[in-house]
Amino acid sequence: MTKTEIQQVKLRFGIIGNTETLARAIDIAIQVAPTDLSVLITGESGVGKESFPQIIHQYSRRKHGQYIAVNCGAIPEGTIDSELFGHEKGAFTGAIGERRGYFGEANGGTIFLDEVGELPLPTQARLLRVLETGEFIKVGSSKVEKTDVRIVAATNVNLNEAISNGKFREDLYYRLNTIPIQIPPLRERGADVVLLFRKFASDFAEKYRMPAIQLTEDAKHVLIGYAWPGNVRQLKNITEQISIIETNREITADILKIYLPSRPENQLPALWLGKHGQNFEREREFLYKALYDMKKEMNELQKLVHDLMSEKGVQQTVISKPQPVSTINIQRVDTVHTHSEDDDIQDTEEYIEEPLSLDEVEKETIQKALDKNNGKRRAAAKDLNISERTLYRKIKEYGLE
Repeated sequence: MTKTEIQQVKLRFGIIGNTETLARAIDIAIQVAPTDLSVLITGESGVGKESFPQIIHQYSRRKHGQYIAVNCGAIPEGTIDSELFGHEKGAFTGAIGERRGYFGEANGGTIFLDEVGELPLPTQARLLRVLETGEFIKVGSSKVEKTDVRIVAATNVNLNEAISNGKFREDLYYRLNTIPIQIPPLRERGADVVLLFRKFASDFAEKYRMPAIQLTEDAKHVLIGYAWPGNVRQLKNITEQISIIETNREITADILKIYLPSRPENQLPALWLGKHGQNFEREREFLYKALYDMKKEMNELQKLVHDLMSEKGVQQTVISKPQPVSTINIQRVDTVHTHSEDDDIQDTEEYIEEPLSLDEVEKETIQKALDKNNGKRRAAAKDLNISERTLYRKIKEYGLE
């Protein structure tokens, strides 16, 4: 496609940016649209993957058919088969009537399966059958039904890693990944971040009926240099915050920095994993490592205090043996005051907190995220960088209902 044609697509679907990798992704979407090949869209959370299935649908022969977007991570595991493939009356408790399901409704159209990496394995087997034969069976039925549906899937999960962990079917991956489209993260899009900020600032100025905020040159450099772990979604939220809160409509670098977390990689691993971890088990590994490093530092501090006190000939209490790295054993040694020979020497006091297990840390992190978002699970899941289904499971597991 020519640059002019790609620009027309951007205008039609509200895509902002001039990065070559973004233009390449749009070009692939347009080229594959007239075919019925399955497409897998990958990219970090918040990069704007949801625009590309619409491009593919609108430029295909199915554009007059149904377009249905399904967030696989937001549907409970027990009902997802019913949502996708339908069910018969009485198939399960609460099935008071027959349901057609998305694959029945979208016959002749397109289904966008967002967060496809969150599908349970039994549902993955059903989806593979649809891809291979166009056939499916409703829950509670024995009748095979046919559907003619174009499937576009998206995920921010590393599916190769999920396959290695036995959480995603390899055969399904290859069927979905017939045509891959990679959406670049915002930190790799250079000056596009300034264009997006300007667009969002204009939108919020119109929405709240106020002058649009503008960035100084030094603020633009800060904006471009930031890592943007939440990508376009994070940029939009921050632009809205600044638009509402700041009375000065010219935003300097110092003002902008107030709204940007200085080092997101220093947050709790469960809250920030970047591209190194996409699922909850990986989060626990990072958390485990953080606790181990903390324990190691405390042991080194104990040894340092012990050596210093030994050199000064100061009596000290025996510090307990290191605890297993699966717990945190925080010890605080009070300052030792040395006096003249006639004065008493104040012994070291030792305070040991109760061990805090990984599960307890995980539970506390989830509870804080829920409290911060007033119990709204979708928002809490975004803060924790996990899927809603994983959050639902953990809420139930820890009794946080």
